[in-house]
Amino acid sequence: MPSLLEIAGLTRRFGGLTAVDAVDLRVGEGELVSVIGPNGAGKTTLFNLVTGLDQPDGGRVLFEGDDITGWPAQRLAQRGLARTFQHGRVFANLTVLDNVLVGAHTRLRAVRPTLGRVPGVAALAELALALLQPPSVAREAQQLRSDALEIIALFGARLVPRIDHPAYSLSYANRRRVEIARALALRPRLLLLDEPTAGMNESETAEMLEIIRKLKARGQTILLIEHKLDLVMQLSDRVVVLDDGHKIAEGLPDEVRNDPRVIEAYLGHRQVGNAVPVEVAA
Repeated sequence: MPSLLEIAGLTRRFGGLTAVDAVDLRVGEGELVSVIGPNGAGKTTLFNLVTGLDQPDGGRVLFEGDDITGWPAQRLAQRGLARTFQHGRVFANLTVLDNVLVGAHTRLRAVRPTLGRVPGVAALAELALALLQPPSVAREAQQLRSDALEIIALFGARLVPRIDHPAYSLSYANRRRVEIARALALRPRLLLLDEPTAGMNESETAEMLEIIRKLKARGQTILLIEHKLDLVMQLSDRVVVLDDGHKIAEGLPDEVRNDPRVIEAYLGHRQVGNAVPVEVAA
């Protein structure tokens, strides 16, 4: 399977603390790879390095064979990387639909060819197009709206009846769903999900599992951080385990679940005969 994402020797230090220590990781086209580990393992820091929110001290990140190490988040979004966050981020005063449409901004094409390069000209041109709405812009806006409605429909009764509601009025779980919908609006080549079921109860978690399963069945490539191991074991093609910034294990879900190094990392001592508990710290 060809690699879509390849991380080699990625390292990030904060003073005397090495949060990510020479980590290697590969995600193939169409794969779902989960990253697990106890608190402070370096999982979210790893995501931040891949998605341009932080800069590495060493190593590199390749996407479709191109070195994207240190690229800003906007440029990475244009290449097809989309992510969600451990603590959900939505635009509180925008509606559900408008939040999702924000995620499609990198797909806008009708405006770009007309923009000038002289300072101020680009902004004026964009304003004029927004006001005049030529046919090309109107067609594109309609297509993006149609795509957004299709994405929202994935979440069924959780979001569809609330499509015109402001995000601040939503439950925590629904704000998480809006964030994922917004990421999908980018039509990502690689979707990075940082604890998508955080704060969700058992039934909400089961719903999210089915949504992720559907995305995987469609061929969506996913890199997932998740602390609910029953979900990880059901969804993952491979699992990567971090502990104290190091990669300590990688393999098929059942292999990793029963790896003594993984059990020790979670429980603090060796229990070779036991599996890692279903619920573990994020």
